[in-house]
Amino acid sequence: MIILSANNITKIYGTDVIIDKAGFHVNAGDKVGIVGRNGAGKTTLLNMLTGELSIDEGEFFVSQNTRIGYLKQRDNFFKDDTVKEAMDHIFDHLHKLEEEIHKAADAVADNPDDMRLQEKLDALQREYELKGGYTYKSEITGILSSMAFGTEFYHKKISSLSGGERTRLALAALLLEKPDLLLLDEPTNHLDIGTLKWLEQYLSSYKGTIMIVSHDRYFLDKTVNRIFELENHKVYCYDGNYTAFAEKKSRRRESELRAYNNQQREIARQEEMIRRMKQHNTEKLVKRAQSREKRLGHVERLSRPEAEIGRMRIHFKQNFKSGNDVIIAEKLSKEFGRGTERKLLFNNVDLDIKRGERICIVGPNGVGKTTLLRMIIGELSPTEGRLKTGHNVAFGYYDQGQLLLNESNTVLEELKESYRLYTDTEMRSILGRFLFRGDDVFLPVGSLSGGEKARLSLLKMMLSGANTLILDEPTNHLDIDSKEVFEEALLEFPGTAIIVSHDRYFLQRIPTRILELTHEGINEYLGKYDYYVEKKEQMGSGKKYLNDMREESAAAMEAAQQGARTNLTAAEQRALNKKREAEERRRIRHLEKLETEIAELEKQDAELQQQLCCEANMNDYGLLTELSNRRERVLARLSEVYEEWAESGE
Repeated sequence: MIILSANNITKIYGTDVIIDKAGFHVNAGDKVGIVGRNGAGKTTLLNMLTGELSIDEGEFFVSQNTRIGYLKQRDNFFKDDTVKEAMDHIFDHLHKLEEEIHKAADAVADNPDDMRLQEKLDALQREYELKGGYTYKSEITGILSSMAFGTEFYHKKISSLSGGERTRLALAALLLEKPDLLLLDEPTNHLDIGTLKWLEQYLSSYKGTIMIVSHDRYFLDKTVNRIFELENHKVYCYDGNYTAFAEKKSRRRESELRAYNNQQREIARQEEMIRRMKQHNTEKLVKRAQSREKRLGHVERLSRPEAEIGRMRIHFKQNFKSGNDVIIAEKLSKEFGRGTERKLLFNNVDLDIKRGERICIVGPNGVGKTTLLRMIIGELSPTEGRLKTGHNVAFGYYDQGQLLLNESNTVLEELKESYRLYTDTEMRSILGRFLFRGDDVFLPVGSLSGGEKARLSLLKMMLSGANTLILDEPTNHLDIDSKEVFEEALLEFPGTAIIVSHDRYFLQRIPTRILELTHEGINEYLGKYDYYVEKKEQMGSGKKYLNDMREESAAAMEAAQQGARTNLTAAEQRALNKKREAEERRRIRHLEKLETEIAELEKQDAELQQQLCCEANMNDYGLLTELSNRRERVLARLSEVYEEWAESGE
């Protein structure tokens, strides 16, 4: 069933076209990832779908009674509420029901023989149960815990929370509301890896429909089954997760470029023929030339695919090499406050970082990762322990909040303030490589988006010539294209990089080592993210090893005792074996039959998806609804057959 569809929707700001004649549809249960460069119009699209922004042209349809939840709109908490009170407000309708039930119960107690009062009480209790009245308190506790809000947060005022904590709380509130259509704008920015994994699992099993704007490639791979890409003011729809989208997009670009080049060659050939015909200046050839010109004028010219236009270019250089030993630390600890207010962030941290390493630091929020980086560059002192910086080490620091930028400067002034030897022309050329073109260089830093500030901070670091890069969440505000360019630059950098990151796609490409910071110290993993996860799981399973062995031993003893109790004759044993073999043959035949049906159903599903994505069908809402309903029936049957197949295979 189609829950949302758009036809030729357009949004224009002044003379700037943001979205031009976009058309798409979303089926109930779809999980859609929305990707595109910063400024492509991703958030604008969500705002249009919620009605927060008007549509200049076209139309879109949302099915009746669809409840929409939008993460951006949720941060409207009352600042004097506590965290727990803010969550309780979501269930005000249940609190009212509770009051009605108490009143009805009192009325029944006063009039035990009045059956109408008893029926009313029963109806209220059934309604309360259906709406989750007996489970909502545990749901609040569960989701708050999963979003890293322990019981110590319950009585904190909303006004005392950080921006990241408020974002996480808004997401928790939205998930508790369970809307039919869930719109999430960059939900992963303030989540640590543990919370990200929980959110992935939650969204994967979410029964409603989801549309997610995200630059987190790993997250998109785990959560979505469709990708909408905003590019060149259009919306391109792809089936599959982010990895599938990247492959299909590459093929589409190649196809578009091939078609464009072929058309350009044909146009050039036709124009050359027209020129030659006109040169001969005979009446017959002139008429033919005019006829060809007319036909050529009616040809719809393909636009040149913008494959690499606007791609940020970045290359980190070091002015000189550092010594082989970059950072050596022993028994570092850091705590804040005094007495009963004393808070220990981490303890017993040892570091030995060599030149040329790319170290990624991971760990839960609040464990002190940013604090550790600031200790490395000398901004903070350890409470205990020793930290030594090696010979000729020159730091370049990237702050995730871009607090090192002067917001009253223009972009050009910000750069000239640090690097005075460049002329204005040279500076503007450098800024152009980071997508600050034309009058963009005169924009105040304070008016820039998060992605633009991130690009400016990276540019300043590139020009610094530092041989040791200290990076705090450097990919948080970058779009996917910029992340990929940044990653390539880091892989080519000959110096040392120490990076705090929660970006798992980044963690799978960049580190030579991963260091996990905990309150008790550092755990070292000599590999990338998949290796880190594998080792973590092995460590977790190791704790259960003895229990598992005891359970297996008990099961083996039980089986042996059962065998001892069933003393069969040889003939009885042969008959039993024959019966088992016949049952196994029947089971295999049944499995083959199910597998044939699965293959046929999957083929039907692929054909229906192709028809649903066909541009020729986009405006035929009747046909789209029929195709969507047919696909829903196919998927329902496919689910049944898969379940039967799984049970038969056990």
